[in-house]
Amino acid sequence: MFAVLKTGGKQYKVQAGDVLRVEKLACEAGDKIQFNDILMVGGESVTVGAPFVAGAAVQAEVIAQIKGEKVIHYVKRRRKHSSQRTKGHRQQLTLLRVTDVLASGAEASGVAAATGTADARRAAHNASAKE
Repeated sequence: MFAVLKTGGKQYKVQAGDVLRVEKLACEAGDKIQFNDILMVGGESVTVGAPFVAGAAVQAEVIAQIKGEKVIHYVKRRRKHSSQRTKGHRQQLTLLRVTDVLASGAEASGVAAATGTADARRAAHNASAKE
C-alpha cells in the first residue's frame, strides 16, 4: 500500500519502510509522528482526495534532525573567468522512516500530528499570550 502525502510545500509518494528527508519538523529523534494531509492512498483500490483523503494518515518515526549540503553558486562574469562560490546556507531537514500507511482510522491512533517549526513557534506564542 502506498500514499501521497504533503508536507513542507512538497509531495512525497511513500510506503512502509521508506526513509524520507523532509523540511524540518518540530520533533525530537525517536518520536513517532503522523501526517494527516494525505492526497491519495493506493493499493488494491486507489482513493484520491478532494483535496485530502478523510481518515487517512501516514505514521513515521523520526531518525534524526540533519542539515542539507551547502549550495554551490556559480557567478557569470562577462570577460575574465566564471567563478564558483560556496554559499553559507544549509537547509535544516528531518530524517524519517515511514512505519505505517493507514487508509482509515487515523483519528483514533493517538499519535501526535507532524507540524513544522513555524507552526510550533506560533502555537507556543499563542499559548504564552493567553497566560
